Amino acid sequence: MQSTLSGVFFGGDAAWGPKNIIWAVAHGHQAAISIHNLCSDVDLNERPPQGMNLVSQKMGMSEWSYHNDYNPSPRQKMSHVELTKRFESLDLEVELGFSLEQTVHEVQRCLNCDVETAFNAPACIECDACIDICPVQCLTITSNGDEADLRARLSAPATNLDQDLYVSAPLPQTGRVMVKDENVCVHCGLCAERCPTAAWDMDLFDLQIPYAASANFIRIGAMSPSGANRGN
Repeated sequence: MQSTLSGVFFGGDAAWGPKNIIWAVAHGHQAAISIHNLCSDVDLNERPPQGMNLVSQKMGMSEWSYHNDYNPSPRQKMSHVELTKRFESLDLEVELGFSLEQTVHEVQRCLNCDVETAFNAPACIECDACIDICPVQCLTITSNGDEADLRARLSAPATNLDQDLYVSAPLPQTGRVMVKDENVCVHCGLCAERCPTAAWDMDLFDLQIPYAASANFIRIGAMSPSGANRGN
């Protein structure tokens, strides 16, 4: 995060243009590590090691520690100041924000990004309960095959071809496989709640990033790059 002027670090919108506060906080954290390295005469490319932690969210057969009601509400449209008023005063805030009703609908769209699916193939009895309850049809039980052939047999079309599919080990009943399109999944947890054998579970993912020159960790909920639900 160092600028072309040595010793000057910056990030967020000032460096990369409009993004969101999550990126800005991440840039600030990385810049702080770089500043510490610079003051300690350490190579800026030397970064503290990272860790990951997965914890099951299952507290019972159908009891969960997070809200898993799927809501298909579309993204709310932001209201803006009229163009004529914008030209009259250039210091106006263009976005007016959401109304109370819009806010209620918008928060229902939030996904459980830090809670990911975990599948245990030997426990699956191929009852298709998870297939039936999935609100976005991201799951498919089918025979295995090459990627092009497999994508043609998914319950819902895979529109993002850059996203790897999760393909399980052969299922014990028929030798078929469980296929999951992570790009479609909304992490609602309904598959795990419905599963009678607990073949599906939901794991809370924590990305553990240590502060520079410290054993203290910050914990950030995030999608696992190599967890049980990431196929490749």
